[in-house]
Amino acid sequence: MLAAQEALARSKAGDAQVQAWVCLADESAVAQSGTGELAGAGFGVKDVIDVAGLPTRSGSAAESAEPARRDATCVAQLRAAGAVPIGKTVTAEYAYVTPGPTRNPRNPAHTPGGSSSGSAAAVAAGMVDMALGTQTGGSMIRPAAFCGVVGFKPTFGRVHRQGMHVLCDSLDTIGWFTRDVEQSQQVASVLLPGSAAPRPDRAPRVALVTASAIGDLSAAARKTLNDCAAVLREQGAHMTAPDVDADLQTLLHIHSQTMLAELARGLLPVVLGAQGCLLSPALRAAVDRGLAIPYSEYVALQQRRVQLSREWQARFGDVDFVITPSAPSEAPEGVRSTGSSLFNRIWSLLGWPALHLPTGCADNGLPVGVQWVARADEDHALLGWARQLHSAVRGAFLSAPERIRD
Repeated sequence: MLAAQEALARSKAGDAQVQAWVCLADESAVAQSGTGELAGAGFGVKDVIDVAGLPTRSGSAAESAEPARRDATCVAQLRAAGAVPIGKTVTAEYAYVTPGPTRNPRNPAHTPGGSSSGSAAAVAAGMVDMALGTQTGGSMIRPAAFCGVVGFKPTFGRVHRQGMHVLCDSLDTIGWFTRDVEQSQQVASVLLPGSAAPRPDRAPRVALVTASAIGDLSAAARKTLNDCAAVLREQGAHMTAPDVDADLQTLLHIHSQTMLAELARGLLPVVLGAQGCLLSPALRAAVDRGLAIPYSEYVALQQRRVQLSREWQARFGDVDFVITPSAPSEAPEGVRSTGSSLFNRIWSLLGWPALHLPTGCADNGLPVGVQWVARADEDHALLGWARQLHSAVRGAFLSAPERIRD
C-alpha cells in the first residue's frame, strides 16, 4: 500500500473528532502516484487552493461546489515529484477570521489556530506528513504553534499562486506544514527555486526580537523564547537584541490597512453577487472597512512599506536568522476564535520567510515553540540552520520540561 493510501485510510478513520478535512479524494485517485523524491506521499491541501476533481470553497457556502478542472501550480509541482493530494483541508471563511469546525488534536477544547486550521491539525494528528496552507497575517505560523508541528511560510512571491483563491494580492503566500524540518526541506526543494543551502560550518548570528512593545506573552511562551535563546548561545550562537520597537506599531498598522483594502476588493465580486448574503457578519464588516480606505492612503502605506522593508533588510544584514514569538501563548481555550496573529504580521508584511519550530509543551500539555525568521530569499539557509539546531533546542525542552514553568 502506498503511503498516500495509508494516509487516506488514517484520515477517514480519525477525522470524526478533529474535523480537519472538507472532502477526501477517491481511493482510485490516491492509488496512483508518480516517481520522484516525494513518490507515494500523501498530502493535504487548504481549501483555497485548487485540486483537480475536488471543489474549492474557501470555507464558504458562497463558493461553487463544482470540482476544479485543474491543479494549482503548487499541487502540480508536488504531483510531479510523486506526491498525491488526498483531500482538501478546512480553512477559516475566505482565510480570514471566522473559523471552521476543526479542533486541536492536542486538546479538542482548544483552538487549532487559523486560517490554515485543517492543514495544521491533519499533520498534528498524524493523518498526513505534509499539508499546504497559506498565510496573510499569521495563518500558518499560528496554527503550527498551536498544534505543535513545523510550519513554513516562504518569501513572498516565491511559490507560484496560480490556482489559489488570492484575496490579498501583496500578502497571500503559500506555505506548508510537516512533521519535521527535514520534510519541510524536501517540500522546499520542489516548490522553491534554487537549491538547498550547504550545511553551515560556523555558529549562527542570531537576533532576538521579543516584540514586547506590541503584546504580552504567557509564562510558557516567554520561557520558550528565552530558553531557546539560551540554548542557541550554548551552541555558540552570537546573539544580539536589536531595538526595533519604534517600527512595530507602524508595521502592524500598514499590515492591517493593506489586508483590509486588498481583502475588500478581492471579495467585491462575491459581495455584489447573489451569494453575498451568505458571508459572515465579520467578513462583511471587514469588507466595509476596507472599501472605506481611500486609494491614495493605500498607495502611501505601500510607499512607507517599501521604505521600511529596505531599512529592515539592511538592519538585519549581518544576521542569519531572527528568533521571535510564534504566538502570545499556547492555544487558547475555545474554538470560536483562531487566536492572535499579532507576532506574525510584521514578517508577513515584510515578506520574509518564517518558520515555526515546536520545542516542547506547557504545563497543560499544549505545544509551545518559537518562530524563526530570515531575510527575503534566505529560505533554504533558514531551513538549513533549523535542521542543524532544532534537535538541540527541542531536546533541551523535552529533557527539562520544568524550564518552561514560571
